[in-house]
Amino acid sequence: MNSSRPAFIVDAHLQWDVSDELFAKYRDLIYREAGIALTDQKKSLLVSRVAGRLRELGLTTFDEYYRLVVEPGASDERGRLLDRICTNETHFFRDPRQFLFLNDHVFPRLEAEAARTGTKRVRAWSAACSTGEEPYSLAMAMLHRFPVSAGWQVEIVASDLSNKVLAAARAALWPIDKAEDIPLHYRKAFMLRGTGSQTGKMKPGPEIREVVSFTRMNLNDAIYSVSGVFDFIFCRNVLIYFDRESKTKVVDRLMTHLAPDGCLFLGYAETTTTITDRLVGIGPNVYARIPEGNGAEAMAV
Repeated sequence: MNSSRPAFIVDAHLQWDVSDELFAKYRDLIYREAGIALTDQKKSLLVSRVAGRLRELGLTTFDEYYRLVVEPGASDERGRLLDRICTNETHFFRDPRQFLFLNDHVFPRLEAEAARTGTKRVRAWSAACSTGEEPYSLAMAMLHRFPVSAGWQVEIVASDLSNKVLAAARAALWPIDKAEDIPLHYRKAFMLRGTGSQTGKMKPGPEIREVVSFTRMNLNDAIYSVSGVFDFIFCRNVLIYFDRESKTKVVDRLMTHLAPDGCLFLGYAETTTTITDRLVGIGPNVYARIPEGNGAEAMAV
């Protein structure tokens, strides 16, 4: 398709065009706000995902909407724009290989560390939590291995750019069909099946809700609003939306919140090998720091 032709969508009685010049303005705005790099081929994606917001506001052109979102006091509307651009596909225990790696390699190390120091505390960060399935998957796996009744302190911080998905994550109510993604022993121990008006739904029990906290965060920000360091960080399927410069900055910032012997978990199509020489792969899209004076071989699992 010739990129000079306007993208358009026909909706009942309206036709909205986005010229190359206007798309470039949207692309630059989205990059500045979120670090998301839209290629020229994503023009139709912008139109299809944002057209509904124009309908809601009673606007008839994308130019009108652009003028609205760039106004100084329009930060909430810019957030709604980013909500529509971001893809938030997720499910429970996504990539079982990584949860197996947690159980076989990360958790034993944390147990050994606790035995050595006497401090039973485990912290994790789900840095793109979407509608909550990932942080609650982590909560189930962690509380199964590190029960509060045995004196463990477990904390999962869950963050996302989108207010819309954070609202769904905080509500933590899912179709019962999603239970099929949860291993049976976790499901029986931690999830509640809805009855009455909630039939056909499920929600997490109080034990795992208590260890998960949610906050809005833009990974494109220079400083992240989380405190301390984490034993491991999940940041899956986020870097694929960034260009090389933004990827490098995000990984560097994540590493400031990663414990010295912590692990960074990325998505299936993501890697740090072309971004930084400070991390080395140790598992299925799992990365750890390279200790000073040691080669990558010393870190391999």
